Parts: sequence; C-alpha cells; structure tokens
Amino acid sequence: MAIISTSGLARTFQTKGGPVEAVRGIDLRVEPGEILGLLGPNGAGKTTTLRMLTTLLPPTGGAATVAGRDLARDPEGVRARIGYVAQSGGVDLSVSVREELVTQGRLYRLTKDQAAARAEELARDLGLTELMERPCAALSGGQRRRLDLALGLTHRPEVLFLDEPTTGLDPGSRADLWKLVRQLRDEHGTTVFLTTHYLDEADALADRLVIVDKGVVVAEGTPSALKLRYGGSIDATLQDTFLAITGRDIDPQPTADTAPVAV
Repeated sequence: MAIISTSGLARTFQTKGGPVEAVRGIDLRVEPGEILGLLGPNGAGKTTTLRMLTTLLPPTGGAATVAGRDLARDPEGVRARIGYVAQSGGVDLSVSVREELVTQGRLYRLTKDQAAARAEELARDLGLTELMERPCAALSGGQRRRLDLALGLTHRPEVLFLDEPTTGLDPGSRADLWKLVRQLRDEHGTTVFLTTHYLDEADALADRLVIVDKGVVVAEGTPSALKLRYGGSIDATLQDTFLAITGRDIDPQPTADTAPVAV
C-alpha cells in the first residue's frame, strides 16, 4: 500500500489578475521506504505540491493520503506522522543544541525525561553529541542542517519531507547529508520525499524521480530508466535528460519561495 498517494491534486491561487493554476492535477504514488525526488523547473508546481502534502497549503482540488491519513479530512493525523525540514531551516539561534532538541521533544508532548533521552539518541545518530552544549548560532552550515534533520525526526515520522536539503552546503557537508538520508531509509525504513535543484543530488539519492512541469507530472521513473528513455542512453546525464523532458533548464540558483505562484 502506497504511503503517499495523490489523485488530481490541484491548487489554484486567486490573484488580482484572475485565477492562477499552480498545480493542475498531480497523480503520484510513493512506496514505503522509498526515496523519491520531485524535480521541476521554475513555476512547475513542485513546491506548491510539497506544501500541500505537508498540510501547509490546502488543496483546491483532488485528493491525497499521506501515511494512511486523508490530507483534507485529517490534516492533524498527517502532521503527526510526517517530519518536515524546510529549505530555510527553523533553528532557534539563541539556545544550545540540547535546549533546541529537548524543546522540540516537549512540543511533541514527550515528558521531560523522554525529551532528554530522545535528544541524546538523535544527537548520537546524527553526529551532534559533541555539539550539545554549543549555541546553535555557532554551528556551521552542515552542523545546522544535521540539527534541522534531528528536529524533523524527533517524533519518529513515517515520512520525512526535505525541501532543498543541501542548498548552501559545501561538498563535504552535502555528502554527509546524503549518507544520513540513506541511513534513515536503510536502518529505519523512513520514506523520504525531497525536492532539489541539484540534479547530481537527485541522481545520487533518489530511488525514483517524478518530474513536474506546468502543474502536472510529465515523467517518472528511476534515474537510469529516465536517462535511457529520454536521454537516449543509460550513460546520459540527468541534466540532458531533464532538458529533453521539459525543454527547460533547472534553476541553478534556488531561492526561497515568496510569490503566491510557487514552484
């Protein structure tokens, strides 16, 4: 049974210039324990799709289930079963790593002892143990991203959504984060749904890719299958494959979404 399933998922924004169909009908399935990469050029609808699946934005059409809960009828049930790591992160820079982790546990209604124990467990799994007393403001970009992941995993979610997880990280930190994502899938069975502008990242991490353009799915499959079908060879680059599918390049300098017509 799919852990994420959508049928005709849509979002129309009402603007002064009239309605804008950011997502015109997304159909997709994500299997338990899968790492799925959602790709698309600017204006394709991928960030709007992600925001709907994480209950941050209500759909205006279609239906979806996430982790066995109906997106429209039970958004609280969805939120209880997913983790979400935003591109911009959400770390409180004024507190220590330990305080941030414990506070997150308390927000998920763990007792003080449970929250402290979970903080230690997450720190160990994500390489934060030696940083527990360090102020969050003093963390490097890679360390802060590991903390973002820890916060998203506090309640042991079935599905982890990652929005541009390595934007701004150096190559070493990116490789470390890729390793952590694979460990989540391999050791804990966590389903990972990620968006990225880095095609090498999608190629390296994703078991399967879904490419959206103009608000609909235009291609899906394993990276190898997409290269063979659209790039002409299994040795084709994902960049060339992406261009063949969409006719457009992917944005090389991703920025935060602020406009109502989200990508």
